[in-house]
Amino acid sequence: MDITVNQQHYQLHAPCSVEQMLSFVHAPAQGIAVAINQTIITKADWPLHALKHGDQVMLIKATQGG
Repeated sequence: MDITVNQQHYQLHAPCSVEQMLSFVHAPAQGIAVAINQTIITKADWPLHALKHGDQVMLIKATQGG
């Protein structure tokens, strides 16, 4: 299964959840938002939301400032 995370291609050998994908791509689970195919996935849904072949994932890091 192929997915794209922040414009980088990854090949996953088994279906996985958003939470599992974050570990696979070594992304921190704190201070980020996740959008899949331009739809925000709430953090509560990360363990349940299964990724599909061809999904476009965007990880958005929170920053401070004004």
